[in-house]
Amino acid sequence: MSIEAKNVTKLYGAQKALNNVSFSVNQGEVVALLGPNGAGKSTMMKILTCYLPQTSGQVSVCGFDVVSQALEVRRLVGYLPEHNPLYLEMYVREYLEFVAGIHKLGKQIRQRVSDMIGLTGLSLEAGKKIGALSKGYRQRVGLAQALIHDPKVLILDEPTSGLDPNQLGEIRQLIRNIGKEKTVLLSTHIMQEVEAVCDRVIIINRGNIVADAPTSQVQLLNQTSRIIRVEFDRAYPAGKLREMDGVVDVVEAGPTGCRIFTQSERDLRPEVFRFAVNHQLVILSMDHEEQSLEQVFRQLTV
Repeated sequence: MSIEAKNVTKLYGAQKALNNVSFSVNQGEVVALLGPNGAGKSTMMKILTCYLPQTSGQVSVCGFDVVSQALEVRRLVGYLPEHNPLYLEMYVREYLEFVAGIHKLGKQIRQRVSDMIGLTGLSLEAGKKIGALSKGYRQRVGLAQALIHDPKVLILDEPTSGLDPNQLGEIRQLIRNIGKEKTVLLSTHIMQEVEAVCDRVIIINRGNIVADAPTSQVQLLNQTSRIIRVEFDRAYPAGKLREMDGVVDVVEAGPTGCRIFTQSERDLRPEVFRFAVNHQLVILSMDHEEQSLEQVFRQLTV
């Protein structure tokens, strides 16, 4: 495992930021760690990068313990924090050479800096002071410094904050390419980004993991809430439909269509069919409506 967290709890005084959290991430996975503000995402990332110790539990990166073997972990991890700390008076190339020196890259410094400038699209900005850059380009500098020492694990906290649509596409493609060889754990509030980039989704709420599933199966993350979309041949008695066992709500979609919200674990479509027969209705179409990641996120983090 590239990342392994077992029964991790973090307390800030009486406040529990993480509550017995366990998960693992394999090499070559791009995993999104999602949650509302204050859910514990950044705390988990700070623990993984040795910025904070956990109160209890065990965390390891590439087999190294984040507390007792912190120096080894730091050599293997590239980290872009939510608030990207940069030396604004330094030039882009100068700053990256400084970071590369910290990582003791020696004779590789110039080549690695040139590679990162090209990889993150900073070629035209390399001779500028960081303080003169837009927020989007500062994010690129932060990403370049996180990659400069060729880490095995990349931890990205809101990596695309402040990027314009063109930059978003470029950075997402970069993260996808990086994920083919490295382990990437990222947090974001942009659900389209998760669907475009990530192999897997972990949702955390109030310090607890409430979902962990492949992105392709996101509609299954919340099994207790389903939507049936149906179109009848004519107007239907919505009140009677709402009375069906397992139906939470019926939302009209035009004069003859509706979306049926259910919290039943069984498939209600046969019962909707019987409802149509009993009321002499013809069903023109009926299917389950897949929920978006955003819908699932809202349902699991209320």
